[in-house]
Amino acid sequence: MAKARGNTRTEPGGSEGFWDRPMLINLLADVLLLAGGVVLAWAGVVALQRMPVFPLNQLVVATPLDQVSRAQVEHTARSALSGNFFTVNLETAQAAFERMPWVRSASLRRLWPDGVELELEEHRAAAHWTPQEGEPRLVSLRGEVFAAASPEALPSFAGPEGSAPRVLARYQEFSRDLATIGRKPVAVHLSAREAWQLRLDDGVVLELGRDQSKAPLAERMGRFVAHYAAAAGAARNRLQTLGAVDMRYPNGFALRGGAAPSSRGSATPLTPVPRHRAGVTTVQPLTRLPVSGWQRPWDAPAEAA
Repeated sequence: MAKARGNTRTEPGGSEGFWDRPMLINLLADVLLLAGGVVLAWAGVVALQRMPVFPLNQLVVATPLDQVSRAQVEHTARSALSGNFFTVNLETAQAAFERMPWVRSASLRRLWPDGVELELEEHRAAAHWTPQEGEPRLVSLRGEVFAAASPEALPSFAGPEGSAPRVLARYQEFSRDLATIGRKPVAVHLSAREAWQLRLDDGVVLELGRDQSKAPLAERMGRFVAHYAAAAGAARNRLQTLGAVDMRYPNGFALRGGAAPSSRGSATPLTPVPRHRAGVTTVQPLTRLPVSGWQRPWDAPAEAA
């Protein structure tokens, strides 16, 4: 007896194989196709980098350079500019050029068909700054500290880290005030306790102390400028040389003698000048130390070196 044939159907709980699921097969095919495209693109990029097509043949420096030498630019370019015209990484090269001494900022762009144009902005040095781990540093006209050395006769700044803009601003202010008496500061020191000290171009050390509301620095500097001529004349009459002027007094100042040309004796305090003499009030120094034992902040690195 023949067995009746009829349509067969799968029960709702039956299992289907992978090849019976066209949506899953299509999804896998798309993933494989995408992965293959990525691998092919990567291989193409690698091959393009190794092929001698569109090589970089020139680096054009578009800005005049005063401090950075051609040898420095060439040395950096050899290691920073890799690849060809299309594959060179300009961001990596920019970071390499900005690590060069004296360079404040760098910008690069492709120059068709085989070059790169480089623009460098150099720091403009305003003063020497305290060295860090034996490496010389400078302060720019923007108040930025950067690692570099300069043979120029620049003033010396010293102060806590991060205080360079304040020291530069004070230096410019002090320079304007001292120019009225024909003097200029060659060193400015800001201590950790916010006390200011200057050394003038004639070797005189000026102690200004901290800036206070009751006795601001501008008032002390104005007092020094107003009585500088009379104080210098009195010092020449009573001291061999004038070593320091202490302005940290509310209504006067103290003079300290410097070292004599032929001997290194102790500092000689100046006899107080009566108030009626040129309106100068001079008080005795609080300490009388030998000149040889009085170390100025900007002399310490030089002696240590």
